[in-house]
Amino acid sequence: MSEDHVTLPPEAPELRVVPMPADVNMAGDIFGGWVMSQVDIAGGFAAARRAKGRVATVAVNSFVFKQPISVGDQVSFYSQIVKVGRTSIAVDVQVYAVRNPSAPFVVKVTEAVLTYVALNADGSKREVPPG
Repeated sequence: MSEDHVTLPPEAPELRVVPMPADVNMAGDIFGGWVMSQVDIAGGFAAARRAKGRVATVAVNSFVFKQPISVGDQVSFYSQIVKVGRTSIAVDVQVYAVRNPSAPFVVKVTEAVLTYVALNADGSKREVPPG
């Protein structure tokens, strides 16, 4: 096992998806935009729970593609709130792929931090309620 192989975190993932052939780029790897959208969905779930309502993405603070994702990988997204401001919530999303079903192994493929803002029904900012 190489040093790139890791284990999945013990908690339940926020999202788990298997990319399909329609999600590949010209090189045959999963398109980075697909990964970014799934990270945004996973982070948004955590932020909306904490905000107790609607949120919108306002910033991608960091985004690192560590390894490519392939068709058939089982991709798991783990979200953790790292900061809560007056109207904003920063969420760390760690992404892992389980590869090779006949002899499965796990690799970390992406890590990101996104900031969401809590919104009222009309789309205006609102304060994040107490924890």
